[in-house]
Amino acid sequence: MAMIRVEPVEVRVRTDWLSGCPREIHWGERTIPVTGIAAVRRERSAYPIGIGPRTTFEVDTPEARLALTFRHRGRRWLVEGLDAEIARAA
Repeated sequence: MAMIRVEPVEVRVRTDWLSGCPREIHWGERTIPVTGIAAVRRERSAYPIGIGPRTTFEVDTPEARLALTFRHRGRRWLVEGLDAEIARAA
């Protein structure tokens, strides 16, 4: 199953102090732990001018795999995709 793109949703993220990797996602009233990081994509050289540089993490949670993006210019975290099949298979 492929990652399903969704309308970006702003979330709060707690990161590791040294590496900057996500450890916990606060989505509304829910707190979702990050159980693993599947991939990291850094867009520092080629990026849309209106958005600016960003880093995308594919993170595993107990419920689904999420595409979690950090937009450096605005210092915002967004959920931009999800794949619930990954969690069901585990």
